[in-house]
Amino acid sequence: MQLLPKDAQKVEIAGSTVDFYKFIQDGTTNYYFDTSEAGPPEPMVNAMAGLQLLDDNSKLIMINHKPPMGLFPKIQKNYNYEIEEIEDGKHSVTFTFKSDTKPQTDFTQNTCAG
Repeated sequence: MQLLPKDAQKVEIAGSTVDFYKFIQDGTTNYYFDTSEAGPPEPMVNAMAGLQLLDDNSKLIMINHKPPMGLFPKIQKNYNYEIEEIEDGKHSVTFTFKSDTKPQTDFTQNTCAG
């Protein structure tokens, strides 16, 4: 399964520590990053940086070595997420913005206790 299309463009994201890419698919803007080789707190730091980009017409795709369970309680009021196991035991997490909510996510809480 190829998650990153060939026409994806590298983009600069404030606060990120890995490369982010942007591509349009089916009229939706997709942001993509891979922290599967990174250790804590990089997955959460980059997820929080990327989540700030989302609106009603965009998605954030995170590739990680496991689902970021410490992240989900911090963002669940404002974001939906779907987890899919992909090749080599890695996981793809796709985040979307809940447009019917008022902003409640504290983006400064970008570290985990484990």
